[in-house]
Amino acid sequence: MKKTIPLSGILKRFKSEPSRTGSLIITFYGDAIVPRGGSIWLGTLLQFLEMVGIDGGVVRTSVSRLAADGWLDRDKVGRKSFYRLAKRGSERFEAAVEHVYNPRPATWEGKFRLLLIGSGADREVSRAGLSEAGFGSPIPGTWVAPLGVKIPPVPEGAICVEVSANHDMAQRLVLASWPLKRTAASYQDFLKTFAPLESWIQQAQEIAPEDAILARVLMIHHYRRVLLRDALLPEILLPANWPAGEARELCARIYRGLLPMSEAWLDEHGASATGKLPSPGAELLRRFR
Repeated sequence: MKKTIPLSGILKRFKSEPSRTGSLIITFYGDAIVPRGGSIWLGTLLQFLEMVGIDGGVVRTSVSRLAADGWLDRDKVGRKSFYRLAKRGSERFEAAVEHVYNPRPATWEGKFRLLLIGSGADREVSRAGLSEAGFGSPIPGTWVAPLGVKIPPVPEGAICVEVSANHDMAQRLVLASWPLKRTAASYQDFLKTFAPLESWIQQAQEIAPEDAILARVLMIHHYRRVLLRDALLPEILLPANWPAGEARELCARIYRGLLPMSEAWLDEHGASATGKLPSPGAELLRRFR
């Protein structure tokens, strides 16, 4: 299938990176299938990933692994298999929905919350959850976030304190605790990679549904990976010209431009256990608003 020039470049970029088939499947479910009932025939998934250039055997292996790991649940109807996000996958994506589509930076009240975790084993257990919640770490065993950030589950022995900081001290703590240069570079890379899609959408007389769904999911897959590294710190504490807002606005414009024809692809090719996919719910229309 011949692809537009910008989409060809994005596909080439995706294929050049380490295999992320399982992660892309979760993005596809969360972005495209959850708003339309949440369950889809394996054949539809195979058809979508064939457009990405992923072999059917690789897809089946990835789906089986995701099911074994508790990310997907399978329903068997006759000889057909239908998959939906399992409880673990659903909870993980629901927690990410607002973060990805309608992020709200933390408010700044002049205070940080510090968590002190003494045991090395406890630190490792807590690391992923604290990072995803928006906490940074200036030194091993110490985690910090603006006061309004919700604390995820942490070991029972953790010490939690509130500390005040003037603007200069707060900025220094932010620079020491979060990899801001790396996050900014990731946003700039997203802008460079996906900006050509906007020109394509504006110039194209008609966008093919298969191109639209492919561009939409690959863009959200990349954007989600960048954004989930961003702690969404208060703007006042960030460096000048922080690129997150520009990246979000670009993603929103492209997403809205791709939405009608990408949904047309799902209308035509998407199949659930009861037939065609149901119409999308209201949450889809609230994205990037």
